[in-house]
Amino acid sequence: MFLDFVKIHIKSGDGGNGCISFRREKYVPRGGPNGGDGGKGGDVIFVASSDLSTLIDFRYKQHYKAKKGAHGQGGDKTGKNGDDLYIKVPCGSIIRDSETGEILAELLNDGEKAVILKGGSGGKGNTHFKTSTNRAPRIAQSGKKGEEKTVEIELKLIADCGLVGFPNAGKSTLISAISAAKPKIADYPFTTLVPNLGIVKYKEYESFVVADIPGIIQGASDGKGLGIQFLKHIERTSILLFMIDATQIPDGSKELITQYKILLKELKNYSEKLIKKPRILCFTKIDAIDSELKERLVKYKGKIDSLAISSVTGENLEKLKTMIYKKIKEYKEQNETNNINIE
Repeated sequence: MFLDFVKIHIKSGDGGNGCISFRREKYVPRGGPNGGDGGKGGDVIFVASSDLSTLIDFRYKQHYKAKKGAHGQGGDKTGKNGDDLYIKVPCGSIIRDSETGEILAELLNDGEKAVILKGGSGGKGNTHFKTSTNRAPRIAQSGKKGEEKTVEIELKLIADCGLVGFPNAGKSTLISAISAAKPKIADYPFTTLVPNLGIVKYKEYESFVVADIPGIIQGASDGKGLGIQFLKHIERTSILLFMIDATQIPDGSKELITQYKILLKELKNYSEKLIKKPRILCFTKIDAIDSELKERLVKYKGKIDSLAISSVTGENLEKLKTMIYKKIKEYKEQNETNNINIE
């Protein structure tokens, strides 16, 4: 089951108390204080893991607590520090403070860590309170309480190319044809209910990741359909692949432009950033249309790169993979150049 938003309560460990103790050796009269310090409480640390792809585990457990530090002991023995609590989340997770909405961490890469709550410090033993006028202090410091917080975890999948289109535009069929992903495919709208990721191999050593989200319909930005709630999963993509079902454009270019504009409008209503991404226009299911319309689509020249394909027969799929790979590479190189210029 795919889950991309959860709310959990976390608490770091309390610090251990300092100890009140005195030396008791037989031949050491008035030995003085020897109470040890308390141990530090455990931190709460979030870790990004590529082994996870959903937040479903948090549905069954919503409370997480790090270990307490042990109390100090006599003989100047410091208490053991409490074990840190490591919470694994999928790569692409955002951790927010539930009350303020502040972003506490954004974990994108495998193994990336973020300390969200610090454990309480241990209290000092009575050794620290010895003075020239008070050689036998009977006081010690209590350990500090750990922090606690309710946080929201939101998952935004990380992919190179995001597939955008109406229901039954052939997105799932395409991702199953060019990658090892096996999404559910059927001939009714909204077959895809959750996002899917597929790793596409390109040539011998290259690859890129494609994200398929549920279909978008007109009015999605007003809450209709399913697509709008999953658009966050293509926010981090390098490029967008707009897919239009060729069997649904009998009027040719006029109907094509209408569908394309509807998709652009819904994306713009969700986020201006999405429509600024590089785009490719793809006409699908050309194996199921007449030769005249197919020829028009093959020769179509718009403002963005376009290609007519068939995921069933495999027609032009290699060309599409090359087009996507080059577009992704251009985008990443341009971003790297911009980052260098900024610095």
